[in-house]
Amino acid sequence: MKQHVLLPLLGIVCLVGSQSAHAQGVTTSAIKGLVLDAKGEPLPGATVLAVHTPTGTKYGVSTRDNGQFDLLNLRIGGPYEITISFVGYETHVERNVQLALGKTYETRAVLRDGTGQQLEEVVVRGNRDGQINPDRTGAATNIGSTAIRSLPTISRSQEDFTRLTPQASGGGLSFGGRNPLYNNFSLDGSIFNNSFGLDSPTPGGQTNSQPVSLDAIDQIQVSLAPYDVRQGGFSGAGVNAVTKSGTNSFKGTVYTYYRNENLIGRKVEGADIDNPSLKFNQTGFALGGPIVKN
Repeated sequence: MKQHVLLPLLGIVCLVGSQSAHAQGVTTSAIKGLVLDAKGEPLPGATVLAVHTPTGTKYGVSTRDNGQFDLLNLRIGGPYEITISFVGYETHVERNVQLALGKTYETRAVLRDGTGQQLEEVVVRGNRDGQINPDRTGAATNIGSTAIRSLPTISRSQEDFTRLTPQASGGGLSFGGRNPLYNNFSLDGSIFNNSFGLDSPTPGGQTNSQPVSLDAIDQIQVSLAPYDVRQGGFSGAGVNAVTKSGTNSFKGTVYTYYRNENLIGRKVEGADIDNPSLKFNQTGFALGGPIVKN
């Protein structure tokens, strides 16, 4: 009797654990690289420091025996300043590095001997595209903060930007021909999924409202076939959005969204139609800044 009771309990625990494991999303970026000396040999023990310039946040690590290093769980965006130094060698600095959501930025630095003479040459090779690399393979579309600010939007929702994915159809919610119910929507790592088809994947879908203002979104990523084990739970696409964070300076935005019946056509198959009053006006603002600098 005890064995029959114990087995269902174990099944329930495993089911709850598996659901918790799927409730994850990628909200960060990473930097990896290789540090060599002037002879092309790996340089172990070199200090690598990445500084997020707008906030002053610092991420540091040392190179391994093979000269490679990894900086994980970095804040998306930028710009970053990467400084690589070692005793007896010239310091290498790489500036204006931008990190995309869910991608790994790769760099390669050659440190010259520090003889007091002017550094003549530093060879740096990086992969800024990163669509196809050993760390991240698969069809994906990244929409950065610049695109979100500059591209036009009708509904002020992320659907106006997810439809930029070449495999998108059906208003930007179907990817690769799959039903929208097979997608995985996440915001800052929190999952918003609806497997029953009674509502939109995000709260407030039946009223066409948005739970999070578009001005609060920093980056959006649409992944169709990622090899990243952190992304899963879908056979359509994984739509991953990350909200903005404050910096050392105060910044704000103001917007107004206006529509009325004059912006809609009045003829249907040659017949004149009188449109009722469809006036709609939405305004808002966003403000961000430091609570404690650096």
